[in-house]
Amino acid sequence: MDTIVIKFGGSSVADNEKLQTVANKTIKLYEEDNNIVVVVSAQGKTTDRLIKEAEELSVKPNEREMDVLLSAGEQISASKLAILLNYLGYEAISLMGWQVGIHTNKENQNAKIEYINTERIEKELMDRKIVVVAGFQGIDENNNITTLGRGGSDTTAVALAAALEAKKCYIYSDVDGIYTADPNKVKMAQKLKNISYEEMHSLSSEGAKVLHDRCVEMAEKNNIPIITGSTFNNNPGTIISHKMEASGVKSIVKKDVSRISVVGFGISSRDEILNKILEIANKNSLEISNIDISRTKISIVFKEIVKDEVLEELHEKLTN
Repeated sequence: MDTIVIKFGGSSVADNEKLQTVANKTIKLYEEDNNIVVVVSAQGKTTDRLIKEAEELSVKPNEREMDVLLSAGEQISASKLAILLNYLGYEAISLMGWQVGIHTNKENQNAKIEYINTERIEKELMDRKIVVVAGFQGIDENNNITTLGRGGSDTTAVALAAALEAKKCYIYSDVDGIYTADPNKVKMAQKLKNISYEEMHSLSSEGAKVLHDRCVEMAEKNNIPIITGSTFNNNPGTIISHKMEASGVKSIVKKDVSRISVVGFGISSRDEILNKILEIANKNSLEISNIDISRTKISIVFKEIVKDEVLEELHEKLTN
């Protein structure tokens, strides 16, 4: 029997109606004769709300107490999903980071996972329970609660997948995969079927919000395929793995108002790609401040604000 780790983001568990969708997706994979570990984020904007409330109490809240406070959001999500799954007739148990043996260093609000003791979680899986884990958290050597920083629930999911030798790690959100550009800005953006860890590193480092870089790094190190997809439809998502396809542009990212990055394996050795970028910049009277080139990325900082129309033009010329 295979073990599968599934992670659902904050938008996926934002309310009880959406939790029902999460439960249905979980049950489907469970009924395919898999052991299931579900990792959940805090509901919606819970973490932001808790930070705001803490800052109303103190100009500089104590970091240890902030970790205790912020870990509560994921705990609520985990317990609510477990309550629902049990009601639907599927034995489930919610566990906090410390209960599943996630041990970290002492760095508050940005802790690094040092090791995971899987004894408790394996026992629950042997009893055919669906294990629902509160993401984003662990404990240090003094049994203090720690949190893992930005993208912490993604990191929790991949770390558990590695420790449990899971076959796959699904990461679900309100986006159904990784695109050749932001579909909200580029109408012709296409969903990618596959992308390599190395290319995903470049996208994450340039501000693509699908996955945090630390999560991708851990998946690559442990050879865990990540499948990204939408909680709210059954469309095929994007598979992130060691598989490296032919060289060329995979995605174009606008990190801020004046920085654009073109990502894809081998693009640094293809002069025509840089030439097209420079041609479009010149056509749109954009003065370049800096160019940074690596094996999978060309990043350009302009002295002016780059309009979304330029992003669309780059996408049309470079991805076709």
